[in-house]
Amino acid sequence: MAEIEREAMEYDVVIIGAGPAGLSAAIRIKQKAGDDVSVVVLEKGSEVGAHILSGAILDVSGLNELIPDWQEKDAPIKTAVGTDHFHVFSETGKKTIPHAFMPPLLSNKGCYIVSMGNVCRWMAEQAEAIGVEVFPGFAASELVYGENGEVAGVVAGEFGLNPDGTPGPNYELGMELRGKYVFFSEGARGSLSQQLIEKFDLAKDADHQKYGLGMKEIWEIDPAKHKLGHVEHSMGWPLDKDAGGGSFIYHLEDNQVYVGFVVHLDYKNPHLFPYGEFQKFKHHPHVAELLKGGRRTAYGARVISGGGIQSLPKMVFPGGALLGCAAGTLNFARLKGNHNAMLSGIAAADAAVEALSAGRAGDELTAYETEVRTGPIFKDIDKVRNVKPLGKKGPFGVMLSGMDMWWASLFGKPLFGTQSHGVSDAEATGKAADYPKLTYPKPDGELSFDRLTNVSFSFTNHAEEQPCHLKLKDPSVPIEKTLPEYDEPSQRYCPAGVYEVVEQNDGSGPKFVINAQNCVHCKTCDIKDPARNIVWTTPQGGEGPNYPNM
Repeated sequence: MAEIEREAMEYDVVIIGAGPAGLSAAIRIKQKAGDDVSVVVLEKGSEVGAHILSGAILDVSGLNELIPDWQEKDAPIKTAVGTDHFHVFSETGKKTIPHAFMPPLLSNKGCYIVSMGNVCRWMAEQAEAIGVEVFPGFAASELVYGENGEVAGVVAGEFGLNPDGTPGPNYELGMELRGKYVFFSEGARGSLSQQLIEKFDLAKDADHQKYGLGMKEIWEIDPAKHKLGHVEHSMGWPLDKDAGGGSFIYHLEDNQVYVGFVVHLDYKNPHLFPYGEFQKFKHHPHVAELLKGGRRTAYGARVISGGGIQSLPKMVFPGGALLGCAAGTLNFARLKGNHNAMLSGIAAADAAVEALSAGRAGDELTAYETEVRTGPIFKDIDKVRNVKPLGKKGPFGVMLSGMDMWWASLFGKPLFGTQSHGVSDAEATGKAADYPKLTYPKPDGELSFDRLTNVSFSFTNHAEEQPCHLKLKDPSVPIEKTLPEYDEPSQRYCPAGVYEVVEQNDGSGPKFVINAQNCVHCKTCDIKDPARNIVWTTPQGGEGPNYPNM
């Protein structure tokens, strides 16, 4: 297929991903350069917002910089955080930590409970109103390089391939979208972003990136139990001391609550079932009482990057840049990344406009890298650099991370210098024989649900007559290596039930099955597979989840 000549569309800046980073970059470029600079944003979801999943409590500092009059422009940002509690759960009870003991940098004062999907839909409207072209349903599936090896664009809009990769009867060739600069704002573990990190060795001076799997449901609850603007976070049960993570519950408008659970993907026991931990969490007496009589209306899952400043790769390369969570600018301790994504988009846009006005193209936007590493993004994530590496050391480590954040809040720098993350999340996975098997309660259909039922509430869809977008480097590995050594953990770490090991009727032994149509594009398999054998690639455009208000 590489020899096919496609039609090409030329732009000054091509942006991959209509999330907060990509849309902020597009808006900022047009604000500064107007019609002098052409900008296109490609979005693989069926519409802008379809693949956006975030908590979300929004720190509006990035939006204040980008669109100061967002309130007058009727942004879907209405519910300010009011009461805010942090709990440590035991199996039957909880201890609430007084705010006076919490590091000030964790405060949610001045923040808003939002649907980031709806915020991005609104941002896309603002972008189009000032001349940005936004193309949803266009998956960028391949990188295009220039004569000197610089990134010059992407291939997008290819449809109708047969499962074996050959053109089918309804094949559409797609086209090349070329830019003087190409921005990648694909979110955490973006497929093209990973290719660029490897090709240009962008992570050679960085620590391993670390990730958490975030799972979220939207519930409509009894109005008598609803507290508009109320926020709760927890740590502890049901996770044991060897697995990190926690929960969130946010009360937004219309008697809705966001209920979410994050499991850090550096857990060791391969028998751990993150989705099962989430469902188990909802049976805690405190949570069950809140949800009793309500109904779940949506479900989704997505990884978040948590490595922080020490895991940040070089963000620029010839012809382009990594934006937001594609690079890893999320503040893991605050569970907030949208403000930094917006600020990164703004910084990249400023650097691009400056370069284009000077007649440059296809080089490295070093001004962007400098701004990220010296400006507000750095100051935000630098203070929490040790939360992840210290927190994985158990309760004592959590206490040390709290001390570290307090010190950083008071004196501007962490107390314990810079701690290393150690091995990657895949390498952290232990052998099955070394850890006990874990059992999980059967879902009751009222508070907890089986995976396949919940996946139907993500409104995920993939055409089956296309190449499987979940690639195995070696198809023999799941049965011959990861099943005997790790009890094939993809059966459990996938929050959508994509992977199965089934016994064949002919008695020839187990078979590894990939149900790609279930995929919610969370990227966990690309991260946690201990053999690093699974590679996530993009399916054709418009497919995957269709999140309504995530």
